[in-house]
Amino acid sequence: MDPVVRTSPAVRTTVPQPADAGRGGTLAGALLRLARPGQWPKNVLVICVPLLDPMSWHRTALAALGGAVVAFTLASVLVYVLNDLVDRKRDSRNPGRWHRPLASGRLSPRAAVLFTAVVSVLLVGVLVLQTVATVWPVAGYLLLNVAYSIGLKHVPLLDVFLVATGFVLRLVYGYLTAGVTLPGWLLTAVFTLCLLLTLGKRRQELHTTGAVHRPALRGYTVALADQLMQLSAALTAGSYLLYLRDEAPLGHYDSTAAILLTPMAVFGLFRYLQLVLVHNAGGSPVRVLVRDPALVTNTVLWAALSGGLLLAARGQV
Repeated sequence: MDPVVRTSPAVRTTVPQPADAGRGGTLAGALLRLARPGQWPKNVLVICVPLLDPMSWHRTALAALGGAVVAFTLASVLVYVLNDLVDRKRDSRNPGRWHRPLASGRLSPRAAVLFTAVVSVLLVGVLVLQTVATVWPVAGYLLLNVAYSIGLKHVPLLDVFLVATGFVLRLVYGYLTAGVTLPGWLLTAVFTLCLLLTLGKRRQELHTTGAVHRPALRGYTVALADQLMQLSAALTAGSYLLYLRDEAPLGHYDSTAAILLTPMAVFGLFRYLQLVLVHNAGGSPVRVLVRDPALVTNTVLWAALSGGLLLAARGQV
C-alpha cells in the first residue's frame, strides 16, 4: 500500500511508514541520506579555489587543502543534521522534503543526535591538527548556521546573505590552510555568485509551493527574485573581471585571460539565468551546474584555459 496520499501539489497527508520503506530503509542508508552526500562537492569546489594560485602547488598546501575539505564536509554534515532536526515537522508537510529521514520518520531524533556526536568528535580530531588562526572559519560557519537554523533563516534577504557567507567562509578557510594571500575581488565574486544561486533556489520555491513551507519567502516575489538575480549576476561578472585584472596570478597573461575568460564567465551566468528564469530549473543549484550540458562544457573549457594560462604564468617565474 502506498504510504503517502497526495491531496494537492502543496498539501500532503502521511500515515505511518515501515522502517524499511523506500530508499534509505536501513539505519546506515538513512544516516547517509541525512548527511546529504550530494552536497559535499560544494566543499571541494570552493575550498580548492586556492589552486588557482600556482603558489599553492606544493605537497604541504595540497595536504592542507585535503584536510580542509574533510573538515568542512564534516562541519556541513553537522549543519544539515541540525537543520533537519529543527525543521522535521515542517519538512513532513513539504512535498519536496517529506522523504527526508527525519521528516518521514525513518530515522529518530535520538539517532540523529548520536550521529551528530560522532561527527563532532571526528571534526574535532581533524581541527586539532591545525592552528586557531586557520580554523576560525569553521567555527564561524558553525555559529552562523546555528543562528540560521534556529531563526535567522526566516528573515527575508538576510537568509540568502547568510547562505552566501557560508560559502565565503569555505573559501577563506581554503586560502588560510594553503597559506596563500586572500584575493578580495575573488571573495566578492564568490559571494555574489552564491547569492545568485540561492536566489534562484528561492525563486523556484516560490514558483512551485509559494511561502507555505519557508516563512522567509513571504518577503519575496518572483519579480523581486528575478531582479535580485540579475543584479547578483552583474556584480559577479564585474568582480571576476576585477580579479583577473588586479589579483589573479597571471603575470603578463592578465590581459589575455581577461579577453579569453570573460566571455566564458558571462556565458555561464547567462545560461544559469536562462535555466532559472525560462525553464524554472533553479530548485537544486548543484544539480543544474553539474547536469546541464552547456554549463558543464563551458566550465570544462574555462577550467582548461585557466589552467593553461596559470601554467604559462608560472613558467615566467
